[in-house]
Amino acid sequence: MAKHILLILGHPSENSFCKALLDAYETGAESAGAVCKTIYISRLNFDVTLQDGYKNGVDIPLEEDLAKAQQLLAWADHVVLAYPNWWGFMPAVMKGFIDRILLPGFAFKHQSGKVFPDKLLKGKSMRILVTMDTPKWWYYIIYRASQYQILKDIVFGYVGFDPIRFTTFGFMRKTTDMQRMKWLEKVAKLGRKLI
Repeated sequence: MAKHILLILGHPSENSFCKALLDAYETGAESAGAVCKTIYISRLNFDVTLQDGYKNGVDIPLEEDLAKAQQLLAWADHVVLAYPNWWGFMPAVMKGFIDRILLPGFAFKHQSGKVFPDKLLKGKSMRILVTMDTPKWWYYIIYRASQYQILKDIVFGYVGFDPIRFTTFGFMRKTTDMQRMKWLEKVAKLGRKLI
């Protein structure tokens, strides 16, 4: 059976290197027989704010675009996110998207007497592609890739994704066309390996 891959563009612009990375991954994955579908967060119509947190937010019906996004997430075996690192994290619209779709009852479920919830998205894997205008070594050594620990342990690992792999592209401002081509080839190769 073909692997189902959901590609999610978290960059507000479709005219971005993040989009080119997703396209490269998709080309590689489809050449390996995978079925790919894409969510462009910038095209979705939804309120990025989870009103009242989980107190009332889970009782509010999802906008149609978010309901479809949840269906695609349930369909996927593997998810690939691509977004830029802005001010140490993802763009606000992507954070709002995550807040709104990884809801109790869909992504996790609390059980009485248990400290940790049931992980309802267990069995899915993830690749996160992040561009940044920071030298890669600086991000890992000085900032200790703190964003990645949060996403791995507190966000996506919390709801069941495993493994979660990261690929970092930086120092974007200083890259040449040749470097970007090499990065696109690298991502196409990851797509062919379906990882």
